[in-house]
Amino acid sequence: MNDSASLSRLTTEGRNANSSAIDSLGTLEIVRVINQEDCLVADAVGRAENSIAQAVDAVIHSFQAGGRLIYLGAGTSGRLGVLDASECPPTFNSPPDLVVGLIAGGDGALRRAIEGAEDNPTAAEDDLRQLALSSRDCVLGIATSGRTPYVIGAMEFARGIGATTIGLACNRDSDMVPHCDVMIEAIVGPEIISGSTRMKAGTATKLILNTITTAAMVRIGKTFGNLMVDVRATNSKLQARSIRLVRMLTGLDDAAAIELLVRADQRVKTAVVMYHRQTDCSTAKQLLEAAGGQLRKIVGNISIIDPVS
Repeated sequence: MNDSASLSRLTTEGRNANSSAIDSLGTLEIVRVINQEDCLVADAVGRAENSIAQAVDAVIHSFQAGGRLIYLGAGTSGRLGVLDASECPPTFNSPPDLVVGLIAGGDGALRRAIEGAEDNPTAAEDDLRQLALSSRDCVLGIATSGRTPYVIGAMEFARGIGATTIGLACNRDSDMVPHCDVMIEAIVGPEIISGSTRMKAGTATKLILNTITTAAMVRIGKTFGNLMVDVRATNSKLQARSIRLVRMLTGLDDAAAIELLVRADQRVKTAVVMYHRQTDCSTAKQLLEAAGGQLRKIVGNISIIDPVS
């Protein structure tokens, strides 16, 4: 089958009847059509929730085994993987190498297209070798079409060394399926502009990646309820958030919360354990390590207090 015929089988390459005359519409009408199509994306992601949950459990298993989550894709797919990976350390205080994003063509491809990069399956193997991929790792290949050679090459190599493989595509029964332990298919339908998968497919991809890392981080103890208690105070906004979190979880005033954070090496979870268990910083850290970082296992269902100021 030639490449043109192969593309014609892809839902994402189909013509969208709702936008077939989009070039004849006024600006407000164009915006409305795009928004109406975007409203379909969340439902498409919802229909894939079982496989997304399986992916989350696979990622958690890798984390607990000392492995990593490695995103890998080309073009928009690769950029979204790099974006999600780069947002995990400031949000969850995760090590920078716990979630890694690779894009076909290297970092230069984040800003401009690298011609032919996605068509090279051996390049993915080289990229994964440079990361010293191991059987403890989880490789999540992102390819809207489900047929990108760079991604499929990565999955083949990863499976060959025993790493867990997860596929994410927006077409059913794609070429990725035989290479994946878990396959996520978010069927968003034809794009507003035929084949422009930075749109609905890109939005679905972003939602799914957000869900996978957030759910995994919650499960390994990076939050208390919906509070980011493992936040890293790398700027003034996050420093203020750390103080507020300590106040919410202890009832202390601003000055006392700041003093406690200083004694806790600026770590919110450590500060909260020190307060509720009436212990020092070193002991609090030991308790957290023994509990796998799960704050609730140490302090129980403590009240969360919204500070007045």
